[in-house]
Amino acid sequence: MATAEIAVALPALVLVTAIVLWAMAAVSTQLACNDAARTGARAAARGESLAAVRALVTEAVPEGSTGVDTATCTVRGDVVEVRVVVRVKGPGKIGDLQIVSRARAGPVGDMGVT
Repeated sequence: MATAEIAVALPALVLVTAIVLWAMAAVSTQLACNDAARTGARAAARGESLAAVRALVTEAVPEGSTGVDTATCTVRGDVVEVRVVVRVKGPGKIGDLQIVSRARAGPVGDMGVT
């Protein structure tokens, strides 16, 4: 009797475990993208070129994603905003997940840092 119940429950357990592991990978990618956007915003605020900012962002994005879809840099006054969009492959035939991260940076004196 227990064998039949295990045979029914085991596929569901494997599916739930796979979904949880994929979700953890997606959250990890989100955190890494936040760091990448922050790194790019700091570099842009320092006056780095757009190509250098994009190279830093692309380098900081984790390998679990399909790569940087877009990395935009917007300047409004003294504030620089970097927006990073990446895709994470879904498990099996589930579609990709799009992750968007933004970071802003401004002059050091305006941010309260000495």
